[in-house]
Amino acid sequence: MNLFLAALGFCAVGAVCAATLTRRVRVPVSASLATIGCLLAVGVALQVLITGDSSTFHTAQLLPMTGLSLTLDPLGALFILASSFVGAAACVYCVGYARGAMASRTAMTMLMIFVLTLLAVPAASSVMSFMFCWELMALSSLLLILTDQSHSREARGAALWYGVLTQLGAASILIGLLLMTSTSSGQTFADLSAHSLSLSPSTRSFAFVLVLLGFASKAGAVPFHVWLPKAHPEAPSPASALMSSSMVAMGVYGIIRVGADLLHGGTVWWWVAVALLGVVSALYGALHATTSTDLKRLLAYSTIDILGLVLIGVGAAGALNDSGLPSVAHLAMMAALLLVVAHAAFKGALFLAAGAVERATGTRNLDELGGLIHTMPSTALVVAISAGSIMAVPTLSGFSSEWLLLQGLLHGFTDASTPALIVMLLGVIALALTGGLTAVAFVKLFGIGFLGQPRSVDAANAVEVPLSMRIAMAWLVIPSLVIGVVPGLFISLLNRAASTGMGATVVSPIDHGTGLVVSQLRGAIQPAALLVGLVGVLALVWLVNQRLAQRHARRVDAWGCGRDLQTPRMQYTATSFAEPLQRVFADVLRPQSDVEVTHVTESRYYEQSIMYENRVGDVLEARGYRPIITAAFRVGVFARRLQNGSIHRYLAFGFVALLVILVVVA
Repeated sequence: MNLFLAALGFCAVGAVCAATLTRRVRVPVSASLATIGCLLAVGVALQVLITGDSSTFHTAQLLPMTGLSLTLDPLGALFILASSFVGAAACVYCVGYARGAMASRTAMTMLMIFVLTLLAVPAASSVMSFMFCWELMALSSLLLILTDQSHSREARGAALWYGVLTQLGAASILIGLLLMTSTSSGQTFADLSAHSLSLSPSTRSFAFVLVLLGFASKAGAVPFHVWLPKAHPEAPSPASALMSSSMVAMGVYGIIRVGADLLHGGTVWWWVAVALLGVVSALYGALHATTSTDLKRLLAYSTIDILGLVLIGVGAAGALNDSGLPSVAHLAMMAALLLVVAHAAFKGALFLAAGAVERATGTRNLDELGGLIHTMPSTALVVAISAGSIMAVPTLSGFSSEWLLLQGLLHGFTDASTPALIVMLLGVIALALTGGLTAVAFVKLFGIGFLGQPRSVDAANAVEVPLSMRIAMAWLVIPSLVIGVVPGLFISLLNRAASTGMGATVVSPIDHGTGLVVSQLRGAIQPAALLVGLVGVLALVWLVNQRLAQRHARRVDAWGCGRDLQTPRMQYTATSFAEPLQRVFADVLRPQSDVEVTHVTESRYYEQSIMYENRVGDVLEARGYRPIITAAFRVGVFARRLQNGSIHRYLAFGFVALLVILVVVA
């Protein structure tokens, strides 16, 4: 625990340095201190996961009345490991990235506090400690979204959406936790866990629904997702990486901690609801990712997709545990936790790479990119590996985690209850559909953005970003490779975290080793052997190609259909690439298209230019939230009429309110 407190201390000192030092030394000093803190947190988290030991810290000096309570256990340590790993990369990335508004005192201080809270939230072990860290995390991330608000109206709008939804979610979480304290002698998580079974079933269910709504909004689950594709693109790239990889995972942590640990699992319909949220989120996020042309918006929607798969795993684990299948439930929970760690790494790398592309080209629009593999080879390699991981390409982390999730879902069809069977079936369908849609989205991202010829002057003139930014991106590629090739090394860590989360120690259904061998359930895969086979095949293809290359052959541009001349106008754009899918799912996406024709001055029969614009908005925002916002504005306009300055009217309002209170009390 002392090392963890030291890690938090380094981040806090980094925040103080960011707020006080001069502009020239502010960024490197504060970023270096926070990086040290994150690396210490990585070591502490690994130690807790390896040994399985838990430790507690309490002080009455920091928070009034209740004090600050922290507990390190394997479940929290897993989320701290993911957050600190990405946090170290984000801080190193800042050294080369931060300039302008991002290098200001406010932005750097908020980034350091944001990193600090991402480490503290999974360790908070009382209601007030948790809510304090949670709200500080929300406030610091909100201010980071507003970093460039003076030049971007979209940033102000995104911050407003995020602020409203995150505060509604926090209120829901707080009320749910306070309900759980009604029969408890204290407000620590240990007290809540000890006394939660004495709550009535209806109170427990109501408390779970409240915390589920709050945590699902933070995880970006549909229909509470509308803030995420707005806020993540507008935040600076280091903040976007932390928000999309670590902060959204805190929503998953909260659901597991409260539902499975503090409330001891509850009933099966709780977890059916969690899984259904995951199914809808996975499909909705993957579908919108395929049609997005903004690089960071595409990544934001893919976050909704992957977090949906995580929620499917968590929901399946709870439903299977309630059905009396602890081993399969344990497998599903381990798969969900492995996907959380894998997602933190590859999504953090992709957001940092998106920031590098925007820095080098001045745009995030895929329709204006292309050819970056030649001008930004290091960034292209990071994107290729991370995109392959999110597409579940074999020997990368996404494949190992999603294969494990599929095993849990398939083996859940054995002897499960009817609600659990429904969860398994919908989960398998969602996993299959989102796999194809995610492949389309990221083939589009890499093929349109990095291959082919540049579609703009800025893309043609792009240069590689500074060394610190490349080191940070490469750091986040490591887990994608290690988890993908030797996932078995992490099984014992996942087993301890899953056992803590589910409140019961279960013998791991996966054998120890470098691969994934589910001996109890008859399933196995060896990614290391698969990698050796793939390397052998590629080497053979290379040798054959070298022999054939000795013959005389006409060399033409790739994907040029044999033409000698290939121009950027002949290539697919991101819009045209996604157009077939957009037509298929038009009833869900509701795309809007505009064609503007400009005629020559001499005659309206001749066109001077034709401009085509295609927009795919968020249907749930337009048809769900917008009518509510419009109604709220109307109520506000009407309420203004009540404030006419008349003291007599105000006294009458008070008298009527008093009568209503007396009638209700009577």
